[in-house]
Amino acid sequence: MSAAGRAPCGLPRIGLGTAVQGPRPDPVRAAVLRAIQLGYRHFDTAAHYATEAPIGEAAAEAVRTGSVASREELFITSKVWCADAHPDRVLPALRRTLSNLQMEYVDLYMVHWPVTMKAGRFTAPFTPEDFEPFDMRAVWEAMEECHRLGLAKAIGVCNFSCKKLETLLSFATIPPLVNQVEINPLWQQHMLREFCREKGIQLCAYSPLGAKGTHWGSDSVMDSGVLHEIAKSKGKTVAQVCLRWVYEQGDCLIVKSFDEGRMKENLDIVDWELTEEERQRISKIPQRKINQGRRYVSDQGPYKSLEELWDGEI
Repeated sequence: MSAAGRAPCGLPRIGLGTAVQGPRPDPVRAAVLRAIQLGYRHFDTAAHYATEAPIGEAAAEAVRTGSVASREELFITSKVWCADAHPDRVLPALRRTLSNLQMEYVDLYMVHWPVTMKAGRFTAPFTPEDFEPFDMRAVWEAMEECHRLGLAKAIGVCNFSCKKLETLLSFATIPPLVNQVEINPLWQQHMLREFCREKGIQLCAYSPLGAKGTHWGSDSVMDSGVLHEIAKSKGKTVAQVCLRWVYEQGDCLIVKSFDEGRMKENLDIVDWELTEEERQRISKIPQRKINQGRRYVSDQGPYKSLEELWDGEI
């Protein structure tokens, strides 16, 4: 187990993300297996990523070869896609995920977006006709059933605003363990973090480096002058400074690199700290959300503006 440890909720603080462009099972399987050998224990996937099967294969091989003693040493997270965010489709979707993973349970199952699409709509581009109203209560009741059946040890959400979390908490029998959202030095999420801390919900950061190289990502985090100056003065990389900043907030974080050198580097954020002056400099970086979810907004859909999707919180 890496020195990064676990959050109070039991989630390993650093996880490996597996959202890759295009179907590449061999690199995913090899990268996950190597990551386990390096000390990663938390692996983040989703039905939408189409990487569940190679993660399951790598996990089985790691147990078989003794890299881990058992499946229980690993923390596997997956997510229900928008096309299955219907009350009668959540449980069948999780059963498909478990079949892909060749596992009896996932440690954490999350609602990928507070969005519902017509069944079968998995690949972009999406049209306004693809979207349907998101029945949060009914979808969450189906998530709770997944937990009661023991198929998901814990349940959570992704991309939920404070307002949506407040709505969810008003009727949830089982509250979400985690809210996985974009967090990085250019989108620091102070208000959401304070809300989640108060409610006992663990924040987990995706795109802590700004998702450079993805279709929706940006170079703005990795190109930040402030972060470059701090990295140079500390003898660290810009990526390590970003990840250390997220780590110091108490958040879990999902890193995504299949390069062995970077996988090691991304774990090396535990035994050093940012100074108070460095934290202050980072706190003054102008804020801009990178993954705005524009594809889920349309004049004819349930969310007619970014304001409605994020409840005015971006």
